[in-house]
Amino acid sequence: MQIGTSLFFDRTSSQMTNLSAQTSTLNTQIATGKKLSAPSQDVVAYNRLASIKQATADQAAYAGNTSLAKSLLQQSDSTLTQVSTQLQRASELTLRANTGTLNDGDRKTIAVELKSILDDLVNLANTSDARGQPLFGAATGTKAVVQGADGRVTLGGTGELPAIPVGDGTTVAATDSAERVFGNIPTKAGGKTDVFAILSDYITALDAGGDISDASATAIDGLNASQSQVSNVQGSVGARAARLDIVSSQATDAAAARESDRTELEDTDLSAAITELQKQMTILSATQASFSKLSSLSLFTYLR
Repeated sequence: MQIGTSLFFDRTSSQMTNLSAQTSTLNTQIATGKKLSAPSQDVVAYNRLASIKQATADQAAYAGNTSLAKSLLQQSDSTLTQVSTQLQRASELTLRANTGTLNDGDRKTIAVELKSILDDLVNLANTSDARGQPLFGAATGTKAVVQGADGRVTLGGTGELPAIPVGDGTTVAATDSAERVFGNIPTKAGGKTDVFAILSDYITALDAGGDISDASATAIDGLNASQSQVSNVQGSVGARAARLDIVSSQATDAAAARESDRTELEDTDLSAAITELQKQMTILSATQASFSKLSSLSLFTYLR
């Protein structure tokens, strides 16, 4: 079989060009640590990498939200513990005030402490969170509760704040409104009241003096219901915090899986790349040597 001189040169030149390109690519992969530098190298892998990077960016945002939600729930739990302590003390004072051995002066002294507890509860209700916003804020209103000049307290708004997104299709309510914590206490008449009204009414009765048995019974029932409600909210806070721990754990596992996929698609296997580079350079060197030797033969010189 005869091989034309030009065909020999073309084939050999093409082979050396391809080998040079391969060694250049391998050198780049080794130097950068990345297998892919352009979409044209592997369109499917590049698209997959883009999806992984987008998911990683999304998860970074969700992680920030999760951290915020955890912080808010921890602050809520701590604040609700203080609220529960104040309500317990108010209940103790109410039972004491209902003792028949006390006179009006004694009860007015108790009323003074109950006023202090009421003020403390207002301050706790208006606690600011890490963002400077009301911890027990509502969908409407800028303050959790508002205390008027007459000492009467009203809820600053109604409705719950939107839940915080912590994952694809996953949200967590990181806060509870003052209405949920302090309001909607059922009364014997079938209506609703709040812990501030319960205390304010009882303080008024104590200051007025006389028979307080009915007022004491109403206050005791209301404070017991308030304590139960706060306990329920605090239990819900704990459950949501536990859920966030699960969300965080799942996010960590997903991030590890994405990183494994990214590494396989994008990162250079240095050991394999170096071995392949040495192989390609050996072939290139041999090809160049063969080409140089063959091209110098007199037959090729003659054929040209």
